[in-house]
Amino acid sequence: MKSLFIICGMAFMLYAVYKVYWFQTLDDGLPQLLKKGAVILDVRTEKEYETGHIEGSVNISLGTIRERYTELDPEKTYITVCSHGLRSVKAENILKEKGFKHVYNGGAWSDLQETISK
Repeated sequence: MKSLFIICGMAFMLYAVYKVYWFQTLDDGLPQLLKKGAVILDVRTEKEYETGHIEGSVNISLGTIRERYTELDPEKTYITVCSHGLRSVKAENILKEKGFKHVYNGGAWSDLQETISK
């Protein structure tokens, strides 16, 4: 019984850390950036993208972003999205390393789509 409480406690701690990380890395003001012409960059795989995505978004998977970033305009503003928000943070950091100055984490694509729809 004691082991069950420990496992549940650890699972709760991991979930809490994930949520804090997610809120810390998610950027505010995304709808305003979209109104100003920001491009949504979906970094999920092609198969994931085909199951559903935000209309008008660009799909370059995280696995290929280091090779394909040259397809993007460094002067444009990008909002990275994925399925849960972790890959989008990684993609944001990679693009910033490559010299992109206007890159923001949008988290999960479905959450951003819901925000846009409001």
